[in-house]
Amino acid sequence: MLSAQNEQSILSYMEEEVQLILGVCEEKMEAAIKHLETELVHIRAGKASPRMLDGVMVDYYGSMTPLNQVSNLSTPDARTIAVQPWEKTMIAPIEKAIMNANLGFNPENNGEIIRINVPPLTEERRKELTKQVGQEGENAKVSIRNARKEANDSLKKMLKNGLSEDLEKDAEGDVQELTNKFGKEIDNQLEEKNKEILTI
Repeated sequence: MLSAQNEQSILSYMEEEVQLILGVCEEKMEAAIKHLETELVHIRAGKASPRMLDGVMVDYYGSMTPLNQVSNLSTPDARTIAVQPWEKTMIAPIEKAIMNANLGFNPENNGEIIRINVPPLTEERRKELTKQVGQEGENAKVSIRNARKEANDSLKKMLKNGLSEDLEKDAEGDVQELTNKFGKEIDNQLEEKNKEILTI
């Protein structure tokens, strides 16, 4: 028979395992949100933002470097992104990198600075973009549901290995709370982004 001390240590081991499962679950859900944020930034709303150029990599003396590490990015107005290279020799490589990024921009330079005119979105393009936003949101929700399923499967396994039903039920409740919290977070982000796209 197990001594009370042994039982206690098994119980606290189980509780630690449950916390670990919940921690991993939350991390995976946070990663899904981070990924969603990154994807949404690349979906262009009508307003100019330096973040539209986040993915642009420039050949800086043979090494591929993020655009914001070789130039200063600003938005002098709602329709323009200005790219000020830190070295004049970088104008041509930067312009080429922006063209190659397939963002639909036509950069113009005056030998000192590169200006990008962000054209207003057509009605049709706005609809396409909101669809794209919805798709990214769905991907994030799938990731969150997968994290929930993995956590619940791990808890069920622990139940078979001696975890009490009460603890398992409580933990499943915590997993559902996380799922709801991050689901809401996704909905908020999608709403924000769609508002940004549809605001003319």
